[in-house]
Amino acid sequence: MSIRKLKYHEKKLLKKVDFLWTSDDNVREGTILRRYHITNRNDYVKYNRLAGKIHSYILKLKLLSKDDLFRIKMTKNLLLKVYNMGLIHKQKSLSSCDKINASSFCRRRLPIVMVRLKMAENVSEAVQFIEEGHIRIGPNTITDTAFIVTRTLEDFITWAPTSKIKRTIAKYNDQLDDYVLLGN
Repeated sequence: MSIRKLKYHEKKLLKKVDFLWTSDDNVREGTILRRYHITNRNDYVKYNRLAGKIHSYILKLKLLSKDDLFRIKMTKNLLLKVYNMGLIHKQKSLSSCDKINASSFCRRRLPIVMVRLKMAENVSEAVQFIEEGHIRIGPNTITDTAFIVTRTLEDFITWAPTSKIKRTIAKYNDQLDDYVLLGN
């Protein structure tokens, strides 16, 4: 039995199809992608790789003796870095880092943090606000929904100065400036 040569339009269609994502064990992955409103599957793959690297570092550190100065120093550095990223709640020990997975990184994405800070009612609304340019972190307007928010940046999430939502909130709270009401 011989296989026929593909026609031009069939080749073009095959280029558009992603065959790497057709296995049956993607149930967990699909639920995470929907829950955290991740549109780019490569982001999830990167989070999985980062979690795997953290776990491999933990295993390498656990192989060293507990009295080793290098292990103590690297453990402190790893715990501090992971804590500052917001992936763990307390800097106790390496066992707290064992629970880090792709969902830990997904929970630090900007739309999820916005929902937790009550800036949006749900994740899809937060994604819409971000994509439309209504959100600012520090001096920069953020339009990337995959932006990872660290613990220090969490305090600087605000509405963009040109955002209509900021004006609506100020009007609701009776904090709207008269100069702004004039349309300037």
